[in-house]
Amino acid sequence: MRAIAFLRRRWPEVAWAAFAIANFVAMAVWPGWETIPFHFVWISLTLLYGFRVWRAAATYLTLLAVVTVTGALILNDAFSGDQLWGELFEVPLMSAMFLAMVWHARRRQDALGIVERQAAQRESLLQRQERFLHDASHELRTPVTIARGHLEVHRRTNGNSAHEIDIALDELQRIEQILARLLLLAKADQPDFIVLEEIDLEPYLEDVFLRWSEVAPRAWNLGPLVAGKLAVDPEGLRAALDALFENAVKYTENGDPIELRSRASGGSVVVEIEDGGEGVPEGALAQIFERFARADAARTRAKGGVGLGLAIVDAIAKAHGGRCTVRNSRNGATFALRLPRFEQASVSALQLLQNS
Repeated sequence: MRAIAFLRRRWPEVAWAAFAIANFVAMAVWPGWETIPFHFVWISLTLLYGFRVWRAAATYLTLLAVVTVTGALILNDAFSGDQLWGELFEVPLMSAMFLAMVWHARRRQDALGIVERQAAQRESLLQRQERFLHDASHELRTPVTIARGHLEVHRRTNGNSAHEIDIALDELQRIEQILARLLLLAKADQPDFIVLEEIDLEPYLEDVFLRWSEVAPRAWNLGPLVAGKLAVDPEGLRAALDALFENAVKYTENGDPIELRSRASGGSVVVEIEDGGEGVPEGALAQIFERFARADAARTRAKGGVGLGLAIVDAIAKAHGGRCTVRNSRNGATFALRLPRFEQASVSALQLLQNS
């Protein structure tokens, strides 16, 4: 059983050893042609080591054995006159070539080991971060809920609401929103993060737009919407759109335009939200979807936030196999949410809907 297990584990080395022995025999039997099996031995050894990369002791023992056998055979043939003495120089030359390949292979193996260790450390760190986000968010929700309950009871008991209580309740609501987003991000890498359903995209977008158009006094505009079926997580898509609309409202002023539109792109749909705000600084375009990233660290608290909204958009888009991008336009910034698994409605279906 041990022999079978050894053969299964070391079959390339066993096969090479048999091949090398056959070539050693050929060198002894046909001395006039021995350079051919000689090179077969060295080339096959080099190829084998490139795939296996043995430990140093095994490498040098194998090298010593091959040098000894091939050198002895050529030396014997040189004494007998079957080979020129110059052929002996082939042995150190091939040994030097093999050692150079060993050096490069070991450097590559060491580099791969460093990369693998760094990847494992990064994965461990990300897992701890995700766990911390989940645990911290979950534990903080209870005291926030209790504090909110006591403040609301106090406001009802006193009859009229004090300004300080209203501020405290607003801040608690803001904390609850942050905690909810942290919990959402903590689930982003889990397999059940999204549950796909088929929705009618056009009325879905209209509903989200109408709800947001009542939130802030902006110049809301519902642009062209493509009709069709989209396989998506409805709650996840709503959370992503809410974050994009919230971002648009946050960085615009009263009367600034905000437009929602969508278009088909192959088997995907692109949902765009364009605002007439100040745009995104060029230096922040690459990091704007990272967690806790903000386009301008110097922004006021009223416009600031902790930089989780766009990270949620990015996580939801990637979980669907899509992506979210941003570009600056003449009027402000345009966020484009691209999602796959979209089937555009046919012209006949559109006409039927319009007639009904």
